[in-house]
Amino acid sequence: MANEMVRIAEVIVDVPANNTDRPFDYRIPPELQDDVQVGSRVLVPFGHRKVIGYCIGIKTASSSMRLKSIIDVMDMAPPLTPELVQLGQVMAEEYLCHTITALQSMVPAVLKGTYQKMVKLHPESREPLFSLLSDPEQQLYSLLEKRGECTWEEVNKIPGMSRSLLKKLIEEERILVEERIGDRVTKQKVTWVWAADADQLRSGLQTLSPRAVRQREILQYFLDHPGEVELSKLLTHIRTTRSTVKRLVEQGWLCWEEREQYRDPYGDRTFGKTEPLPLTKEQQRAFQAIVRPIHEKRAHTILLHGVTGSGKTEIYLQAIEEVLRQKREAIVLVPEISLTPQMVQRFKGRFGKQVAVLHSRLSNGERYDEWRKIRQGEVQIAIGARSAIFAPFQNLGLIIIDEEHETSYKQEENPKYHARDIAKWRAQAHGATLVLGSATPAVESYFKARTGEYEWIQLTERVHGRPFPEVQVVDMREELRKGNRSMFSQLLARSLKECIERGEQAVLFLNRRGFATFVMCRSCGETLICPHCDITLTYHQTNQTVRCHYCGYAERLPQTCPNCQSKHIRHFGTGTQRVEAELLRQFPDIKVIRMDVDTTSRKGAHERLLAQFRDGKAHVLLGTQMIAKGLDFPKVTLVGVIAADTMLHLPDFRAAERTFQLLMQVGGRAGRHEQPGKVIIQTYSPDHYSIHLAATYQTEMFYRQELLIRKRHVYPPFCSLFTIMISHVDRIHLMKYGQQMAQFIRNKAPADCHLLGPVPPPIAKLKDRYRLQMLIKCQTDPKVLVRLKHILHQIENMFDDRELVISMDREIMNFPVGYSDLLETSQSLI
Repeated sequence: MANEMVRIAEVIVDVPANNTDRPFDYRIPPELQDDVQVGSRVLVPFGHRKVIGYCIGIKTASSSMRLKSIIDVMDMAPPLTPELVQLGQVMAEEYLCHTITALQSMVPAVLKGTYQKMVKLHPESREPLFSLLSDPEQQLYSLLEKRGECTWEEVNKIPGMSRSLLKKLIEEERILVEERIGDRVTKQKVTWVWAADADQLRSGLQTLSPRAVRQREILQYFLDHPGEVELSKLLTHIRTTRSTVKRLVEQGWLCWEEREQYRDPYGDRTFGKTEPLPLTKEQQRAFQAIVRPIHEKRAHTILLHGVTGSGKTEIYLQAIEEVLRQKREAIVLVPEISLTPQMVQRFKGRFGKQVAVLHSRLSNGERYDEWRKIRQGEVQIAIGARSAIFAPFQNLGLIIIDEEHETSYKQEENPKYHARDIAKWRAQAHGATLVLGSATPAVESYFKARTGEYEWIQLTERVHGRPFPEVQVVDMREELRKGNRSMFSQLLARSLKECIERGEQAVLFLNRRGFATFVMCRSCGETLICPHCDITLTYHQTNQTVRCHYCGYAERLPQTCPNCQSKHIRHFGTGTQRVEAELLRQFPDIKVIRMDVDTTSRKGAHERLLAQFRDGKAHVLLGTQMIAKGLDFPKVTLVGVIAADTMLHLPDFRAAERTFQLLMQVGGRAGRHEQPGKVIIQTYSPDHYSIHLAATYQTEMFYRQELLIRKRHVYPPFCSLFTIMISHVDRIHLMKYGQQMAQFIRNKAPADCHLLGPVPPPIAKLKDRYRLQMLIKCQTDPKVLVRLKHILHQIENMFDDRELVISMDREIMNFPVGYSDLLETSQSLI
């Protein structure tokens, strides 16, 4: 007799280790046949324990195979779509990480916590005839009536209970199954109250004692307001208690019901409905270029290279309307949380409840509910920061990455993906259009547009023909020669005073938070260093502390030098706190709003501070790079860059590109409406090409010069880069492992791969761990990359030392350099 065929699930288990990074086969038991799908989270036996895993494939095999069975399916609907499962496998290969790590990065964090399914009677189920119920049903009803609810596991232990019977009861709306996630992040419940019958209310009023004042007020409320109301609002309005309402329900005059309600992070706000604006000729041309591939349903990438104030957002909005007409979906990425409120306002104003918002400042519950709206097909648009690219849509038509050059689109932890790459893969899978929007595209994107890999659409004019702001570069060396030791040049101080006197607003930018960069003893030269990291502590004046911005270590500012006990210990450098203090000293009546990591750590802080500035409650918005782009305030006519050199002389081959982008972006905040704008750039390097070309709006010239330098020194887009960072608590062991790895790579790597290192990075010690890094340059040839990735995977299994941590990255965006030839490159750019 031939063996019977059974269905087998291929499961990636949540055990992130090299020897478990592969699918394991599990038998799908008959009662779970309809529930296990590609993308399902399942509970499986693994060794002597039970672990959660993801089903990445289903196949059939002979029943004679000895396989363990899946214990349970964790979710009513799979959290991952088949497309996202496939993407997770691609990410694991491309970004050199475990498959489970890639899959987990696509689901909300709350799905990784404590999980439970609860069973309760359906609120609308009618009382069954007990004698007609089967024995398992009778026991289930008795249990639920007695306890109100019980766990899925308890229900399945009832004798004779089967999964098929439970599924039947769910479909007949006799019982309800709720997913409970974590201790605090459960689904939000709201109790609604309504009147049973108007005539009963009137008779109730006649029946009730005159002393039952609150009960009479409640009944009168429902006579005056037919319909249902939230219990919390009713209690607030009548100023009564839940028990009072409960007595009226028990009398049969009122009805109430507990219902699930999504948490809405913007539920307390109203968004005025907006209509599409007329497009300029340039905007219309760009719009047509975007909707053409949308209508053709073909994968296509467009670089929308538009100057600041050219109306890119309105093009996005109208392109999304075309997508919605096709019954398809759209994802919009923004780089900073500070940009999200303004974008949310524009998108909610145009599309209302069709928009879900995903970013890290939402509570876990809010984020989970927004994600569920997407997964259940209740919204068609997702807007958010980097991780929103994994929104589980199943019919994508458009993906927009605004300010596509931003480094925040690169994930710094495993999987170390770039949202731009993920967007390309998803667009290919869905036949969707990808729009990369920026006034200052990444050099790599610009190169691909100029060589024809992307379609290149330019917007060269501001909306309504508004002029670009006047840009003046101030040489701070000259200011010192004139005896001006202030952080504000004479021109900036004068312009700021005139701006405030005219009743206008200014934006001041400095890409460094804190009060001062470091604290040093003038007697012996000792600087305060973090005891856990090889980096100086930053002084914060607000609470008189010095802090490490890497590990969070903090201590009070010492009164004497820890080394020589001298009292001549002072703080040096300039941070946003110090600029704020200096502003208030020079302009006593000025009102300043400071935006940096320290002032925006609380939920809603970004939106609150920006709303205050928009409402004219401050003269100056002072901040770090979070204020440099995307913001649009009508009264801002002056932008001042305190120190344009902050990033320019870092040992980073992208230093000039970052400086140019930041200056162009921050300058674009001025003069966007009726009044003309002015930009003042303070620098000690006025002749550097990135500053000079940004000040004169020579974008094309900058990209040409930057690409020539990249080609000469072989950096992206003319090569692929891999970095290996290794860390250990013991420096000697670390040096030995580093040398062994480097030798292994040199022996095995293709001839055209060039290894630099191992060398200590700029921060050689972090969180009590010593660090070494290596850089590999190689051709962007698929065969070379496959071979190199195989070598890097071998490295992970070379050493049996639990203290050794190996981290690998590809096409890194934030580039910590420690190599002599890169330092020479950096110097040649100056």
